[in-house]
Amino acid sequence: MIGRLNHVAIAVADLEAAAAQYRDVLGAKVSDPADLPEHGVTTVFVELPNTKIELLHPLGEESPIRRFLERNPAGGLHHVCFEVSDILAAREHLIAKGARIIGDGQPRPGAHGKPVLFLHPKDFAGALIELEQTSELEQAPP
Repeated sequence: MIGRLNHVAIAVADLEAAAAQYRDVLGAKVSDPADLPEHGVTTVFVELPNTKIELLHPLGEESPIRRFLERNPAGGLHHVCFEVSDILAAREHLIAKGARIIGDGQPRPGAHGKPVLFLHPKDFAGALIELEQTSELEQAPP
């Protein structure tokens, strides 16, 4: 069901410094910051030959990344994102297998503008999993 690894997300306390480390020290191509108010984050993507690293920084007081950084002040691994061709079919398959979807279970646009869902970390060995639809399938309205 899951496809390739789309990205690994790392929560960071200082987005500019973290982006500079990847760009200036490791020589990676780094995107400009993008605010995603609906997710409460500012993101930067680090382009790699085989995947991406997403650097996450809190945007607003209610940001889930702010709470993550309160528990982990140095930052750290936040989630891994896998591609799926049909997010609604993936959701139904996962629910049937007993996996919990975070939130209301409805896909919403992620950092790439494509539908995403998050899976509860308690169901996946403590890892927060994001699924991102990568096909051009039409999404039924919620």
